Amino acid sequence: MVDRALSDGTRIAQLLASEITGREAGPFAHAAVTDADPDVEATPDGARAYDVIDEDQRVASVFVLPERVRVDIVAGLDAAKHAADDANLRARLRPSTPPALLVFVEDGAEVKRVLPVVRAALDAAR
Repeated sequence: MVDRALSDGTRIAQLLASEITGREAGPFAHAAVTDADPDVEATPDGARAYDVIDEDQRVASVFVLPERVRVDIVAGLDAAKHAADDANLRARLRPSTPPALLVFVEDGAEVKRVLPVVRAALDAAR
């Protein structure tokens, strides 16, 4: 059993990418991690690590901060917000063009909890 939480943004992003690409059935069957920056270094504002797409449509972008990850959901915002609330994840809408839902993944244990949020975005993209 691990005694301390994983709070390295780069490592959390890697875990999330593995969870997304490691699922070959269901809503994640056509999901892919694209435009990955293998040398990404965390910044206070967040450095883009990769995008999550469903076939050819981007549904999210993942940004690395020093101690967490920010997932910018751009599809299925209402459903994704409900999923984030259900998973007790910190999330807020960003009124930009296009609008986005910003979901914060604070430690490695939250990676599995963010998957329903990504799933909601994938479902909306179809």
